[in-house]
Amino acid sequence: MHILSLESVSKNFGIRPLFENVSLGFDSADRVGVVGVNGSGKTTFLRLVAGEEVPDTGRIVFAEGVSIGYLPQNPPFDPAQSVLDAVFAASDARTELLLDYERACRELAAASVDSPRLLNRVSELAHRLEASGAWELETNARTVLGRLGITDTNALMGTLSGGQRKRVALAHALIASPQLLILDEPTNHLDAETITWLEDYLARSRGALLLVTHDRYFLDRVTGRILEIDRGVVHPFDGNYAYYLEKKEEQEQARASEGQKREMLIRRELAWLRRGAKARTRKSKSRIARAESLMAQPRETARAELDISVSSSRMGRKVLELRDIAKSYDGRALLEGFSYTLKPGDRIGLIGPNGAGKTTLLEIITGRVEPDAGTLSVGKTVRFGYYDQENRALDEGARVIDYVREVAERIETADGTFITAGQMLEKFLFTGAMQYAPVSKLSGGERRRLYLLRVLMSAPNVLLLDEPTNDLDIPTLVTLEDYLDGFGGSLVVVSHDRYFLDRTVEHIFRFEGGGRVREYPGNYTAFLEARRAEESEAEAAARPEPADDAAARPARGERTPPDASARRKLTFKEQRELEELEGRISEAERRLAELEVELAANASDAYLVQRLYAEREALTARLARDLDRWAELAEFAPEG
Repeated sequence: MHILSLESVSKNFGIRPLFENVSLGFDSADRVGVVGVNGSGKTTFLRLVAGEEVPDTGRIVFAEGVSIGYLPQNPPFDPAQSVLDAVFAASDARTELLLDYERACRELAAASVDSPRLLNRVSELAHRLEASGAWELETNARTVLGRLGITDTNALMGTLSGGQRKRVALAHALIASPQLLILDEPTNHLDAETITWLEDYLARSRGALLLVTHDRYFLDRVTGRILEIDRGVVHPFDGNYAYYLEKKEEQEQARASEGQKREMLIRRELAWLRRGAKARTRKSKSRIARAESLMAQPRETARAELDISVSSSRMGRKVLELRDIAKSYDGRALLEGFSYTLKPGDRIGLIGPNGAGKTTLLEIITGRVEPDAGTLSVGKTVRFGYYDQENRALDEGARVIDYVREVAERIETADGTFITAGQMLEKFLFTGAMQYAPVSKLSGGERRRLYLLRVLMSAPNVLLLDEPTNDLDIPTLVTLEDYLDGFGGSLVVVSHDRYFLDRTVEHIFRFEGGGRVREYPGNYTAFLEARRAEESEAEAAARPEPADDAAARPARGERTPPDASARRKLTFKEQRELEELEGRISEAERRLAELEVELAANASDAYLVQRLYAEREALTARLARDLDRWAELAEFAPEG
């Protein structure tokens, strides 16, 4: 179903056009990723579609009744609003009903004694939820909140960190289940495991999707169509990110070939014109016209490419020694007895949940934070380059050129030559006009690119990169990865970007909470393989013998009585969920039996077999989840 059309849409940013005469259509099943360099207009494009901005020319037409969910890069928030209210705010009638139900349940749980009024209120709202078909929405909301790590729904938005607020805003967008979901950098502030969950969630969700992300694995696995914004033109590609790269390569080769042919024609015609025509024949006039036409055609300007050609300092044998480092905040251990010797050429990746201590370790290494215990020894030749998350060294009021000149007027490049600060800014895609603008006028990605230049200008031989992929566009990340390939010093990276980790590191430290840090050799993909092997071994070790297993496992409808001291009562909501699980499990088992029959009867129809097999796999996975949840709730169900 067609849900949206852009008709001759144009948008200017000051005197610079972002894009012109864009005409596109979106269907209800489209999964679209928007790519382009920082400042090309990706966020503006999303804001236009979301209705947050209006086009300068043209119009955007929606089909009647289309609902939109929008996650901006920096979501606005009311500091006095609770997390619960923010998650369910300003949505449809079913979501408002669910908010009323959650509030009533929270009041009932907080009451010191049973309140008949609150019990009746919860019961009434539960019946209304069932009548409106909103129980599925409630289950989805619980799943989303849990996987995004949003546990305290009573907290006020003003007390949360920026990353926590972004996750609340993401939960709000997902729970609303709009017909068009618009996400601007949804993977920022999410750890790798949560990003993987989000990929799966979006793959299963219904409705259209429009997103901007720097995460190339995410972009490749979630989208089926790419829009590239390049020098004022929006180019569509009907495929995922890998398909887009293949087609771009083909286009570039074709353009290069066409350009060479055109240059040869121009040279040939110019040579003919210089010799001169003896007679003004019709043939000679046509050749003159063709030559003039060729020379009058506008030549396509090459897109400027980021050039990271900065030098690094020489380094001795000793780099960094950490011995028994410990650090806690508010009684919570982030590091406990951590020891490591960083060697020349080491390429380390730090991963783990947000708040586990990764940034704290970088702060200790650079001397910004003192450890509670342990010692740190730094080699005499070490020169740190620390690219932190907060851009703390970025002066918003300074002009771009002055901000760079604070480090040096002349910079040594990788080949040993010296260039001016202005020339280095040109290599980092800051044009002459941009160089004399204040830093505050730059986009978020342009500020991060400027900050990266400042860090690299100091010629570090130990690079500490804290979430370098946040707000940097994909072309900049590709160039940075190429630079790091040839970087001769030591590298420590904190990142949730799986692709970036695969490209740049050779050793993983996983922060597991409680001060524990585990080492894994290899890049992120190797880490995942090691974790899967560990989980398989743990499952095998925990699996009981077959004979004991059959005797110990309760049949559905029966349960092993728990200790009387551990028994609790199901809430009203949990009792309803248990009843629904019974029905769903029975229906799933019945349908699985039907599928086996249909698969056997249609073995010669490859297309139908593929569809039936996919349904069976999805149904089996859902049945396993439902059985696990049923087992949890059945333990506390009343006897009889």
